[in-house]
Amino acid sequence: MKYKKVLGQFLKKPYGFINTCLKSLVVEKYGEETWEKLRLQAGVQDSFLTFEVYKDEITMQLVDKACKVLGVPADLVLREFGKYFFEFCKRSGYDHMLRTLGGNLYEFIENLDALHSYLSLSYQEMNAPSFRVEKNEDGSMHLHYYSDRRGLCHIVPGIIGAAALDFFNIEISMKIVNQTEEEERTGKKEHIVFLVTQNPLFPSKGRKEFSSSSQYTGNSVCPVKKSHWKTLRGIITLGKGKLLRGFDPVYPKSLWIDTKTFCNGLPFHMVFDKELKVKQAGVSIQKIVPGIQTMGISLDQYFRIVHPEVPFTISSIQKFINSQFVFQTRREMMPESWRERPMLELRGQMMWMESLQCMLYLCSPLLRTLHELEERQMHLADIAPHDATRDLILLNQQRLAEMELSNQLERKKEELRVLSKHLEEEKKKTEALLYAMLPQHVANQLKEGKRVEAGEFKECTILFSDVVTFTNICAQCEPIQIVLMLNSMYLRFDRLTTVHDVYKVETIGDAYMVVGGVPVPVPTHAERVANFALGMIMAAKGVQNPVSGNPIQIRVGIHTGPVLAGVVGEKMPRYCLFGDTVNIASRMESHGVPSKIHLSSSAYQCLKYKNFEITERGEIEVKGKGKMHTYFLIRNKSATENEIMGRPMKDLDSGHESVQSIPEGKTETMPSSHQPGRVNSTHIFLLELRNVNTIQLNVLLCSSFSYSDSAKEGPDPSCCNEVC
Repeated sequence: MKYKKVLGQFLKKPYGFINTCLKSLVVEKYGEETWEKLRLQAGVQDSFLTFEVYKDEITMQLVDKACKVLGVPADLVLREFGKYFFEFCKRSGYDHMLRTLGGNLYEFIENLDALHSYLSLSYQEMNAPSFRVEKNEDGSMHLHYYSDRRGLCHIVPGIIGAAALDFFNIEISMKIVNQTEEEERTGKKEHIVFLVTQNPLFPSKGRKEFSSSSQYTGNSVCPVKKSHWKTLRGIITLGKGKLLRGFDPVYPKSLWIDTKTFCNGLPFHMVFDKELKVKQAGVSIQKIVPGIQTMGISLDQYFRIVHPEVPFTISSIQKFINSQFVFQTRREMMPESWRERPMLELRGQMMWMESLQCMLYLCSPLLRTLHELEERQMHLADIAPHDATRDLILLNQQRLAEMELSNQLERKKEELRVLSKHLEEEKKKTEALLYAMLPQHVANQLKEGKRVEAGEFKECTILFSDVVTFTNICAQCEPIQIVLMLNSMYLRFDRLTTVHDVYKVETIGDAYMVVGGVPVPVPTHAERVANFALGMIMAAKGVQNPVSGNPIQIRVGIHTGPVLAGVVGEKMPRYCLFGDTVNIASRMESHGVPSKIHLSSSAYQCLKYKNFEITERGEIEVKGKGKMHTYFLIRNKSATENEIMGRPMKDLDSGHESVQSIPEGKTETMPSSHQPGRVNSTHIFLLELRNVNTIQLNVLLCSSFSYSDSAKEGPDPSCCNEVC
């Protein structure tokens, strides 16, 4: 894109101030989300330090992506940026400085280069464009704009237009009338000429008053032959101090200052003719550049023009006579012992003396700090007492120190922002781990320091499952094989808890426990657990027995009834379920059949009218409960295997994939276990997020497994009927 490299031109190396302004514009006009999208596409950071120098590519990428993301042509983006940049500068503390540049638009533009020269004291890498303005007879102006690179011109109308409207209450139109590339220039080769037309906005009455006032002032030129006192009487009314006439200076017939005093009083000045021959120089310049003492030498032998970047000819100087000129001494012309020093730069204005056909260069040393003064082996005494450069060096020394402190503060602020972001990420990980151990509402109450009261659930459905012949498998395998098998199985089961929105209570060895209707009561708790159980049987077929190589088999038991649920302990709080319902559900599992889902009569009553295929098992003897009438759950008549497993399914009409069973926006709330001998795949996943070596951890966990057959039969009825 032609404008891709545009904003990088505004500064030789863009400062963070420019990128911050661009960010502020996008956020204010289009929102934070648009900026985030633009920033990610450009591949840049979110914030920028004001006085930090950044690569051109960052700003270029931001502009390029802004055009694409916003769908706006580049010239409009740049014009809008120009307007906003002016407002951004005002809000950033440059308002007063900008207002004092000139009393009208012509003076404002004419002094922009001087403003850039001042700002370069703080922004030392700054390479701003150059401006020159010419008045036309019809009141319009020709604005000459010079830049190192092409494309920046569209920012200029935005900045100048905003300044004209804000400071001088006029609307302007700017039209490009000429665009050339000046080969003779040493820099800023692009030369664009704008025709600037002004349209005042004040009312017609004010316009007439202004017009008559202008005519009156324009005709009030005092006769040259008036005496001094008549001139004074023409300017003011005695005793009133009210201005009546325009100002007309009075000059002496002869210059009342001798040459020696002039050269000492203005130690940094030079006079040269059309051939650049030096006719006169101040004493300090003679001291710093000894060769200048030889009058009649050519000025360009000892100096080169740094700003504006034009050829060293009298015609070029006259063309930019309203600009500030910066001269730099030539190293090869300095004494041998001085050549290691940094070269001295002079900054000042040019004044053409028509009667003498010579140019006067009134200047001062361009020094930013006391360190620069010392490097050139100069002293404040070398600068005339009336020269503000003395004060400027001292003030700028203080300002640079303040800028450095401000920079450090910005860096610390940015570090704190990054740390805060990382802290927020760690907080989310910690919360995810906490919500995996406790229900979310319970965890939030504990975080707030509140006491969590136990709650009674009048009806819920509990499921237990275990692996058939798990004891034999453990006896014939390495611990790591058991861990990998259980982890593979539990990852599948954990996913199904999200699909069917049931609550995983915990895992004990190879046993897996879930509940429906707790901690959030729902009327469909039995159907959810039943569908989950069907999914478990299907999922287990994808887990390999490390001994035989065949798919593992599991037993599943389900029971419906009341429970009491609450948080136990303070140091390692756990969400536990209490009641005989837990014990009966465990008995349904332990008295079940491989690859079958064993239902109690209460679970059957909840499911018999819900489109499930159920077969009767009959009466069986249940340890600690006597005879019980039980059933087997076969399938869900109204749901496909893909729906039960929550797999992506292809829409027959569109051919697109769609997930049938996973509700959008739902997150899995998974508890975990803390007792020795329990393997929890959720814990393994979360611990991996925390960079824990889970392989070593799982081997340690395996060493505490209980392989006895009694562990397979669930909690003893003589004990407290609870599972945590």
